[in-house]
Amino acid sequence: MILCCGEALIDMLPRSTIGGEPAFSPYAGGSVFNSAIAAARLGVACGFFTGLSDDLFGDMLRAKLEESHVDLRHALFSSRPTTLAFVTLTDGQADYRFYDENTAGRMITASDIPLLGEDVEALLFGGISLVSEPCGSAYEALMQRESAVRVTMLDPNIRPAFIGDPQAHRARIARMIALADIVKISADDLAWFEEPGEMDEIAIRWLDRGPRLIIITDGGKGATAYSKDHRIFVPAHPVQVVDTVGAGDTFNGALLAALSHKGHLSKSTIARQDAAALKEAIGFAAKAAAVTVSRAGANPPWKHELG
Repeated sequence: MILCCGEALIDMLPRSTIGGEPAFSPYAGGSVFNSAIAAARLGVACGFFTGLSDDLFGDMLRAKLEESHVDLRHALFSSRPTTLAFVTLTDGQADYRFYDENTAGRMITASDIPLLGEDVEALLFGGISLVSEPCGSAYEALMQRESAVRVTMLDPNIRPAFIGDPQAHRARIARMIALADIVKISADDLAWFEEPGEMDEIAIRWLDRGPRLIIITDGGKGATAYSKDHRIFVPAHPVQVVDTVGAGDTFNGALLAALSHKGHLSKSTIARQDAAALKEAIGFAAKAAAVTVSRAGANPPWKHELG
């Protein structure tokens, strides 16, 4: 099982009423939520550790997870409200404003961290769940506890408007990079860290911190993977973009699904991935992400849609 650890929220996406007035429509979402949906739809066992509300939005989230066959045995349920993210789109690019005070997802603490069975082979962390407290510290503690024995993947998925203390968040991400086997980050998010040097130089420095694999995605240009032995570029699949909501999240879930399907989701295998296997997994993830950007909102593909 892949266990996705992080936020579930409602994306309020811009729409227009029949009368032409601006409006927002609620869609189930959240960075790690979308990745869990993506992995499960692609036919791998996938669980979700998060906080879910029993309000109407929480019911929407739960229904979407169950519809996509995500295992909720590790989820925590409460009567706190659901996090809302109001989205604006500019040329298909999404910008977010979050409403997250005292929510079901935010108020997870270290005492809520579940014990994991041997069936959990990998954990994914990322998104705004690493920014807020107390949940940010809880997820970091879970990663620290499990990183020695299970594959861990990190996607910082930076939302600058949500980060009140950039210095503290950079420090947390640096600690989690050192724990991770796989780090996936977009070129835009990489720029937020304000590190000196070109992309290749930064990736090599991050590999020296501990990860076995660094993947940098760059929208319609494609993705570049770095390991100790390889630098591999995989172009993006050409597609008519509707919006980019959930694209990177789909990539994450699909990458883990591809590695799992091939039996490559172990710490020893990640450390010695050959170029062909790595290119195949990243190509599969890029193909899945292309389907997501071709339709409105975060709607990752099912296995049958990828052929």
